[in-house]
Amino acid sequence: MKYMVNYDCIGCGLCEGACPEVFSMTDDGVAVAIETDVPEELLASAEEAKNGCPVLAIEEVKPGS
Repeated sequence: MKYMVNYDCIGCGLCEGACPEVFSMTDDGVAVAIETDVPEELLASAEEAKNGCPVLAIEEVKPGS
């Protein structure tokens, strides 16, 4: 499973706080997700970050998309 952060990101940093192994903040003040599949042991915290995003800016990337 992969995640992406869309243009709705407001740079609050909650995702990075919930799962810093997957999400980080750029120099522009918005979040990005790692480009590789999320390791199995991080899926729960990555999903927590997605569900906690106040502007719903984190999306699951479907295989083949």
